Amino acid sequence: MSPGLAHADDTTPGQVTSTAPLTARATLPGSVDGKRIVYWTTGIKGAPAQSSAAVYFPPGQPPEGGWPVIAWAHGTTGLDDACAYSINGPILPDRDWAYLGRWMQQGYAIVAADYVGLGTPGAHPYLDGKTEAHSVVDAVKAATATYPSLAGKWVTVGQSQGGGAAMFTARYADDFGGNSGGLSYRGAVATGVPAYIEDAIPLVARPGVVPVPLGNTLPETTSYVLYILSGLRASFPEWNVDSYLTPYGRHWVDEAEGPLCDTTEGPGQDYGFGDVIRKSNVITGNFYSRPLDHIAGFAGALKNYMGVPESGYHQPVLIGQGLRDTDVNAAGTLLLAQRMKNNGQPVTLKTYDLDHSGTVNASLADSIPFVHRLFAT
Repeated sequence: MSPGLAHADDTTPGQVTSTAPLTARATLPGSVDGKRIVYWTTGIKGAPAQSSAAVYFPPGQPPEGGWPVIAWAHGTTGLDDACAYSINGPILPDRDWAYLGRWMQQGYAIVAADYVGLGTPGAHPYLDGKTEAHSVVDAVKAATATYPSLAGKWVTVGQSQGGGAAMFTARYADDFGGNSGGLSYRGAVATGVPAYIEDAIPLVARPGVVPVPLGNTLPETTSYVLYILSGLRASFPEWNVDSYLTPYGRHWVDEAEGPLCDTTEGPGQDYGFGDVIRKSNVITGNFYSRPLDHIAGFAGALKNYMGVPESGYHQPVLIGQGLRDTDVNAAGTLLLAQRMKNNGQPVTLKTYDLDHSGTVNASLADSIPFVHRLFAT
């Protein structure tokens, strides 16, 4: 075992169990000596779990005190281990490499967590906000403890699924150790935040709803529904989610957990799950044998699982939202920002006349100076 790696029985969050070079596919262009780390974190129902992350270093000598860290929380990539960011790279490399490259050019190292169950044992609890936040915080713990060239000061930046993860990280960073052990958490940037998804699920997760082939026109919606169903049946085995699904529904959730990665945030680079949904004319209304909200305590559990918090933030948050976004409910994200303001939270909202994917790089004009101010404090 290499020096500094965790003993087999040490599951302390942030303990590194292995390091390895990144694949070419997962290497940010322009970065140097990138690494894939596997570390312990907190998973489903608070159980110890392993997660992984890519660590990207800028070229040149680090500044005094080390490179400040951007913790990148990525958008949906799929559910299979092969879809992990630190293995497969981004679904949209042109977009994401340009985005992360801009951050690196500002003099930041990047730690990109995969989230529990992506590239590591076990299921990926899709949109489980607290578990995602644990993965992000513990990736920074692991990376900064392993690489002396990294500073302890860090911010979270996330898009789509990762926008939600960035929000949960901002809310729970203090609780999960993001400001301890030499770490100094400064705040978050979140674009395309999936807000109030938990309010829509009880309305649509029932037999016969939307009896049209959504996969033909909105494959992203259908894919997200299937990913959510997968996450719920992994996170709540006591619900027996399969018993609320038809054989057709169980088949498609199983397919969502298969080896095809997501291609729903834009033009797919490869043949992926979004293409399967589109070509198969998948009908969401045929997934269910009975409504999911017949599960006792369903609404409250779902809110705790994926409901983006409206209060409790201690560091500044910038929310960027595309007004032409059809992947997440733009109105819901705007409502979240307004409720946060009403609750006296340190939130800034910026909007863009763009879609879900286009907002990512357009938001840099606002997010780069915002993050610069966070690190200057």
